[in-house]
Amino acid sequence: MTSLLRTFAAALALLAAFAACPASAQAPKAAPLTILISIDGFRADYLQRGKTPTLALMASDGVRAVMRPSFPSLTFPNHYTLVTGLRPDEHGIVANTMEDAARPGVVFMLNKPDIVHDPIWWDQAEPLWVTAEKQGVRTATMFWPGSDAPIRGVQPHDWRLFNKNLPASARVDQVLAWLDRPPAERPRFVTLYFDAVDSAGHAGGPDSDAVDKALVDTDADLALLLRGLQKRGLLESTDVVVVADHGMAATSATREIVLAELMPADAFHAVSQGAVAGIRPQAGHEADVAQALLAPHDHMTCWRKAEIPPRLHYGKNPRAPPFVCLAATGWVIEAGRSARGPPRGEHGYDPEDPQMAALFVAHGPSFKHGVVLPAFDNVDVYPLLAKLVGVAPRPNDGALADIAPALAH
Repeated sequence: MTSLLRTFAAALALLAAFAACPASAQAPKAAPLTILISIDGFRADYLQRGKTPTLALMASDGVRAVMRPSFPSLTFPNHYTLVTGLRPDEHGIVANTMEDAARPGVVFMLNKPDIVHDPIWWDQAEPLWVTAEKQGVRTATMFWPGSDAPIRGVQPHDWRLFNKNLPASARVDQVLAWLDRPPAERPRFVTLYFDAVDSAGHAGGPDSDAVDKALVDTDADLALLLRGLQKRGLLESTDVVVVADHGMAATSATREIVLAELMPADAFHAVSQGAVAGIRPQAGHEADVAQALLAPHDHMTCWRKAEIPPRLHYGKNPRAPPFVCLAATGWVIEAGRSARGPPRGEHGYDPEDPQMAALFVAHGPSFKHGVVLPAFDNVDVYPLLAKLVGVAPRPNDGALADIAPALAH
């Protein structure tokens, strides 16, 4: 028997008893545990590739949907949207790389933890773990963008500093260790973050063997978590919500847009690059930059921030750069041409593109069985989580009504 078949058989046995019970019979007397799992870069259609039997069983027995990311379809903005219910232009994490006039000369970047941990970047919104802690609900985050910082003076009761090199199985072990505490000391809302699928998508492209392997490995880690919950008698009282922040599209070294070939390199500053780019004109070059960017381009559309199409809900936040350029899917915008070239897979493109569509799967006592929801925006996840956790949500852009048909009660 292959390892994939063994994983499938184990997952089937694990979920069979749970699936056999009607949802109403599974409702625990105490408030259930809610675990929010992010599989970074899990494009919605990856679920049909046959590499994730545990996740596929959860989806078929529980709730599944295609979920639209918020613009820009990048990691940090969408992870913060999922836990605040606000679009990036409102919660302030407007890109993976951004600048703020309150921190002149400082650039927020994924690989600069000392800067990323500064609360100033996150304080425009309140994530669910902060709201829950304020309302007396204990929380724990096994990695989630923002959880390393004291947001509005509050952090999860338990949290770990992000370490990309920590194996996914060790992340699961930490979550289970938190749940080994006596009931009164356990967290009731937990986050868990897996990044292997996204890393493989960037390195090899969405159709690569590397993505297939990452899907298999991540599914095995999900099964490890479910087995741990079952062993502790927690599986039937746990709502598990599995999401992704965005999808992934194939790119190529032949599909590059080089800004320095459209205008002098000293006329502009590229705040961010990639599928979506933010550009700030250098003093005295405003007209030159506007003329170069706003002209028609074959594989790129640029706007002044005040003229970005309303459907993208972007451009009002002070951190949004003066010009925003969006590449056609599969193309990459670079400030200058580099020898390394673009990655083989990228995201950040138009949220309406099916290649950017993200995974949504939910399973547990609060959900009906075998429900396929129409596609919805990822801002809707926040009011769902607030309901599951039992806290009063903050004002948000989401609509629980979009997911309510899947709820058991």
